[in-house]
Order: sequence, then structure tokens, then C-alpha cells
Amino acid sequence: DILVDGKLCDCDIVVNCKVGDPIPLEVKLTNWSKHSVGPFALTMTPYQDYQNGVHNYDLQDAITFVGSNTFYIDSVKPTKDSVYFGALLFLYTGDFYLNIKFHEDNCSRELPLSWFCLPSVHIRAVEPM
Repeated sequence: DILVDGKLCDCDIVVNCKVGDPIPLEVKLTNWSKHSVGPFALTMTPYQDYQNGVHNYDLQDAITFVGSNTFYIDSVKPTKDSVYFGALLFLYTGDFYLNIKFHEDNCSRELPLSWFCLPSVHIRAVEPM
């Protein structure tokens, strides 16, 4: 599950947030396999989608992460949850997306396939009222 500002996100939901306010980000992973998985890293990459096949990943002046955009995870035990917290800070208004990717440190361990199907998160940064 992915929560932005406390709201559950999937591909059909747009989360509105205010420019200049840190926005809490939470990623909850559940390991339904019979084996522990890890170590691995989870990286969040923001981008803008221009709806013409072009994605802009050069957003360092528009979005910043409070802390790091990468979470390093030792392991997730079978049938257990692991939750990771971060925050985003939007500096400009606009529609942004957050792509979440996994990077496995050891190719002999397989991550659950459902973890590779996490939705891109759509966030709309608006002017504060």
C-alpha cells in the first residue's frame, strides 16, 4: 500500500497537496511468500507526464525529499509487514507522479511479484489557501 498525506493511492486517485508543506509518504510492504526477502532498496522517482509519451525527470527545482528518496531494507519476514516513512516537499504547483522501483542486492532472492506492480502515484501540488 502507498499512502500520500494519509490517503491510500492507486492509479485512479489523485492526491492534492499544498506547495511548501511537507507531505508524509508511507509505503507498506507485505510479504505473502514463504521466505524472507531482502536485502533490497526501494527508490521513489518523481516525474511529470506531458501526456505525449514524454516524461520529465529533471525536477530537482520542483520537488525535494525530506531525507532520502531511497529506503534500504534488510529483510521482510514471511507474512509480515514492513512500513517505510518519508516526506515530499513540492516547491511549485503542477501535476506530478511518483514512480516506485525495487533494487535487489542479491539476485538469488526473489521479491514478491506484486511488489513490482505498485501504482504510479499521481500528486497535484496546489497553491496554499
